Amino acid sequence: MNESSSEVLKFKVTDDEIGMRLDAFLVEQCPDFSRNRIQSELSAGRILVQGKVRPKGFRLKAGWQISFDPSPVKVLEAIAQDLPLNIVHQDEDIMVVNKAVGMVVHPAPGHPDGTMVNALLHHVKGLNAGGDPLRPGIVHRLDRETSGLMVVALNEVAHTKLGKQLQDRTLGRTYEAFSWGQWDEDTGKIQGDIGRHPRQRVRMAVVEREGRPAVTHYEVLEDFGFVQYCRIKLETGRTHQIRVHFSHHHHPVVGDNLYGDDRRVQGVHPLDRVRAQAMTKGSSRQMLHARKLELVHPRTNETMVFESKLPGDMTLVLDGLRKET
Repeated sequence: MNESSSEVLKFKVTDDEIGMRLDAFLVEQCPDFSRNRIQSELSAGRILVQGKVRPKGFRLKAGWQISFDPSPVKVLEAIAQDLPLNIVHQDEDIMVVNKAVGMVVHPAPGHPDGTMVNALLHHVKGLNAGGDPLRPGIVHRLDRETSGLMVVALNEVAHTKLGKQLQDRTLGRTYEAFSWGQWDEDTGKIQGDIGRHPRQRVRMAVVEREGRPAVTHYEVLEDFGFVQYCRIKLETGRTHQIRVHFSHHHHPVVGDNLYGDDRRVQGVHPLDRVRAQAMTKGSSRQMLHARKLELVHPRTNETMVFESKLPGDMTLVLDGLRKET
């Protein structure tokens, strides 16, 4: 792989960031850099505060200038790797995969290999649909810790037609999740533009400006008081959409540490939280699964429906909640 250099990044500490640790500040401001890389760059002296090298735990003051000269990095490329892949369906045009928890969809900084794309390139020789060498065949994505169904295009025609279904909101995607607290209504429609969080750059948020429209439909399947078992349908497909919308309405997905699975959750008694966390022990991911996928086959125009059963960790949680009830 080739190496490339990056431009020097410059930041100014705001009043809201007074007292932040230097490494935490940089993790928020540089979402494309892992925490480990940030700390390596600090150790290498490539990050300066007011023109001086500072330790990672250095506390910041308002108005201070920070410069970050990233070290050269290897240019990413996707290579075939013999990795396990749960293939639900495959023909000459499409593949439907049941993505495992913990699998990243495509190579990115911090995850140069071991991704679903690396596995796809091993299983499908010559895959190059879509034009992006790091995302061949990828029509839509799932977060690393979200399990479930994805469709992959195996040629350009399939990629174009599936992409249009996604754009036209006719590619049906149904999820199931556990969320904190009780919704006011058993069914509902959540609307709110989603964009990058104004201060915490690793997060997305419902924003008033510079966001993209997002619509999420939910239905409570089972009410356990402090936790709800929900079915969710997407009209749009924004980054972290379900997690952001649920958190914005104070019902974050159970196990979602990024979007509020903590003491700030409204309406959840601490003892109930302890009970739920005991049920989720052994699973360190958000309780979110892509359960159902509906699409029109790009060659035959046949309507196809695929379903994936609830994975083991979520089944254990559901069984525990039912037993508690």
